[in-house]
Amino acid sequence: MARLWCGGCVWLLSLCFLPELARLAAACPCADPALCRPIADIKDFEVYVFDVGGKSWKFYDWTQVTTVAAFGKYDPELLCYAHSKGARVVLKGDVPLTDVIDPKKRAAWISQKLDLAKKQYMDGINIDIEQAVNTSSLEYYALTALVQETAEAFHREIVGSQVTFDVAWSPKCIDLRCYNYSGIAEVSDFLFVMSYDEQSQIWTDCIAGANAPYNQTLVAYDDYRHMNVDPKKLVMGVPWYGYDYACLNLSEDGKCTLKKVPFRGAPCSDAAGRQVPYKAIMKQVNSSISGRLWDEEQKAPYYNYKDIKGAFHQVWYDDPQSISLKAAYVAERGLRGIGMWNGNILDYSSDPVAEQQTEDMWNALRPQRANGRAPVS
Repeated sequence: MARLWCGGCVWLLSLCFLPELARLAAACPCADPALCRPIADIKDFEVYVFDVGGKSWKFYDWTQVTTVAAFGKYDPELLCYAHSKGARVVLKGDVPLTDVIDPKKRAAWISQKLDLAKKQYMDGINIDIEQAVNTSSLEYYALTALVQETAEAFHREIVGSQVTFDVAWSPKCIDLRCYNYSGIAEVSDFLFVMSYDEQSQIWTDCIAGANAPYNQTLVAYDDYRHMNVDPKKLVMGVPWYGYDYACLNLSEDGKCTLKKVPFRGAPCSDAAGRQVPYKAIMKQVNSSISGRLWDEEQKAPYYNYKDIKGAFHQVWYDDPQSISLKAAYVAERGLRGIGMWNGNILDYSSDPVAEQQTEDMWNALRPQRANGRAPVS
């Protein structure tokens, strides 16, 4: 009798839940309602893509992509496609520091983001704040609490959800961002290290240089590890864009002197230049006055050109050669993975040259292909 009663109970419960299941199926934007289930598995190697909108995602290398951080308008088509490939789609999370300090406002923000993620069938959140914080300030402790409380809420409410936090290329108070890096790493799934814009504070001569110089980039990861941040909590971000600098003077040995544009205490900064997407760089480099050049010390490509007024410019960027060197480091040091800002700025047209350039950039994220040898375990 007990067995029959329990069976009847299960039958009755299933009847009770049928309307709710039907409602969820109706709300799901995917042709297959199963694609609205959260992605729960954890990949051994993370390839993290920031998407800023549009339909470029259709041309991503989905054999690699594990997470898409949706920084553009919500696109249910992207969500369904990513889930069909086993990739997560996560929200963008930014909030004023004044709200972070207040526990009630913090809780309200977390609740609002969690409800949005559920409504849109998303798999977590990427917290991107990038504001100045002083060590041991109220903001310092509140920011760590925000990440911890967000992670606890998302992990509790969405199975397999991912909560990540964006950090500067170095933990040494870059741009006055003196965060509790080890504490935030511990309470989040991992840190996305923005290994670009490394000239935001130029303390030496005001001369154009690489967006992400090789040695400077890698030393910063040593600094993170010396703060007891587990390498498996670090994803290296690489730039798919460069900087175009107008030169006050271009010397015979190729040094481009910059206009002084101070930033947060530094006398010069990359604000003297403008960001240029990789697809635009590829259209210009071969017709420039120098062609592609390579700086062996910074391990980065660059070129010089003249504008219509006859002024010299120098463009520094990353390409498959410079990115593959960093991808090899990611594998050799056992980092959690690699990603880029942003996935939309390659040339995804059907032009054969552009197709090859785009394929090469995606392949550069694969250390095995990039340096011709298997990663060191």
